[in-house]
Amino acid sequence: MSSNDGGGDDLSLRTCWRSLLFVPANAPRRWEKAHLRGADAVIIDLEDSIQPEAKSEARALVGPAVDHLSHQGMSTLVRINNDPHRIEGDLDEAIRSGLAAVMLPKASGPEQIRRLGQEIRRRERDRGLMNGQIGVLAVIEDPLALESASAMAACDELVGLALGGEDFALALGRAPTPACLDLACAMTAYAARARGLMAIGMSCGIGNYKDLDEWSAHARNAYAMGMTGALAIHPDQIPPLNAAFGPTETELSEAEDIISAWEKRTSDVFSLNGRMIDQPIVERARRLIRQRNPG
Repeated sequence: MSSNDGGGDDLSLRTCWRSLLFVPANAPRRWEKAHLRGADAVIIDLEDSIQPEAKSEARALVGPAVDHLSHQGMSTLVRINNDPHRIEGDLDEAIRSGLAAVMLPKASGPEQIRRLGQEIRRRERDRGLMNGQIGVLAVIEDPLALESASAMAACDELVGLALGGEDFALALGRAPTPACLDLACAMTAYAARARGLMAIGMSCGIGNYKDLDEWSAHARNAYAMGMTGALAIHPDQIPPLNAAFGPTETELSEAEDIISAWEKRTSDVFSLNGRMIDQPIVERARRLIRQRNPG
């Protein structure tokens, strides 16, 4: 699934989900309407939002949820349990036509991702699916996993790396604040973008859906670090994410001015509105414009 050819340009991303909305698998009234919430992708959850006694019931609803959302044109993922007693059954229900990726929580390293990829490919073959149609989104949730971020990003199965801020902070025994998570967020972004992968996450906990100004500020900070999207648990969190993970209208207007001035230049370095413009700045402006007009 991964191009794994280096380069952190947004244009190297085969897919870019700015917002990914969690919905519990055992909440059909929520996932039936999830495609209407404005998210770029929906994650059907079998892990943290499901109590142990409800896991079997939730697993039985994964297939209908994926079928429903994919038929609505929704990019759909399933977050499985990273548990040897549950992972096989979770994959048996999740791997089907219409599934975009398996979300692996508490990823430990490249060997685990490759084993998961083998299990996914075996089920793809058994079910007549195209080989490699289902990717893996690996979630980094502790400092030891962060040490392996670059090695994980090199796995062909991966479509992206995500930072699980709540659990990462818990592993450190701290609150999920920027002071705790900024470095982990940046390192996740660097590892993923170096391989042309999505980088999902922010330097905060995921539970804030009331103070949307603060949520939006965290999202813009993550975008500035190189992250390409973030996870959400409430529909109100989606519009700020979609707005934040991409160039602003001001940035796009400035980019257009730079490109226009470059095309009329008389030298390869010139001044525009008090700013020196050269080739790298022009290239960044072109990339911003292509983010708006990917075709």
